[in-house]
Amino acid sequence: MPQHVPSPLRTPVPTVAQQPPALPPQPRRIVFLAHRDLGNQAAGGSELLVDRLADGLTHLGHQVTLLCGGPAAYRDYRVVSAGGAYGHYLRARSAFARQVGETDLLVEVCNGMPYLAPLWHRGPTLCLVNHVHTDLWKMRFGGPLAPAARIGRRLEHWALTGVQQRSLLVAVSPSTAHALRALGVERERIRVVHNGVEEPGPRADRSAEPLFVAVGRLVEYKRIELLLRLWERVRPVTGGRLLIVGDGPERARLEQLAGPGVEFTGHVSEAEKHRLLCAAWLLLHPSAVEGWGLVVTEAAARETPAIAFDVPGLRDSVIDGETGVLASGESSFAAAWCTLALSGHRRELMGKAARDHAAGYRWDRTVKQFRAVAAEAVRGWSS
Repeated sequence: MPQHVPSPLRTPVPTVAQQPPALPPQPRRIVFLAHRDLGNQAAGGSELLVDRLADGLTHLGHQVTLLCGGPAAYRDYRVVSAGGAYGHYLRARSAFARQVGETDLLVEVCNGMPYLAPLWHRGPTLCLVNHVHTDLWKMRFGGPLAPAARIGRRLEHWALTGVQQRSLLVAVSPSTAHALRALGVERERIRVVHNGVEEPGPRADRSAEPLFVAVGRLVEYKRIELLLRLWERVRPVTGGRLLIVGDGPERARLEQLAGPGVEFTGHVSEAEKHRLLCAAWLLLHPSAVEGWGLVVTEAAARETPAIAFDVPGLRDSVIDGETGVLASGESSFAAAWCTLALSGHRRELMGKAARDHAAGYRWDRTVKQFRAVAAEAVRGWSS
């Protein structure tokens, strides 16, 4: 009898164990290039974001350095000063070569004035953008300084669309991502990583009398002058006090404009800020533009709703009608202020909704999202 030959279709095929997909390489040595350190008296939300990212990445095992202008404070990660507040822009390249050296990823924090890092750094770069300064240049450099505003606007535009054309860009909100798209940055290169917030400690008592708080650096685009004007319309209806928390170059002028019931606290500690946000009936945020509006989430975590204008950034951090109110103009801002001040029940409902919303934003989540983008940036460079 002929010997049986197995059919080719039945011939067993050796199997190969399926390997899990390789994880993207994690950059071990990360350098942030930013305008200020968190310890700088002029520090704000951008500096807090960089600090939380640097600290979180350090605790995940990365070797992190912050190269900045102005004073450098001691932290769990290394902080290096590249020079003065503005001179460091010119010295950043030499300071990087002299004091930092080898790195796996350079993160340029672009807050208007660029460092143009991709032109001189031979390696992966990532651009972190809080907000695009298109309209702010005119507010900062008006009148006879208008030519400087035009130069700054064009330089920022070129840096984001031309110099960074091989880099990924991290936007802190959908509004910032939209602004980058409007400049001409390809959608495929933009990643959104939201700000986080600390888990708040035990609640402090809510103020028995009407207390309204505005928190931020006292500069033009925060529009505290507008808030002081509106307070003159609101105060006869609500009574109480308006606290302006923060410091900045506009403080002396604003103090001269302030009417009855207004107090300027200057810079306060984190513990005092926590107490004031807990005590406040409302957070007031009249800014012309924000990247996200970090203090909105900080207040929300303490069950304090916010009133803001319907502008980029704040329309991302405030859910209109749920966690606060987004006003379309000055009159609607004043009306919402009065209405919520006179309705404790509605404020309470908004405060609870704000707390629940803020629970979805924590710094550990922010750090993990940023870490994933950092790995993607390195992988894209090497591919």
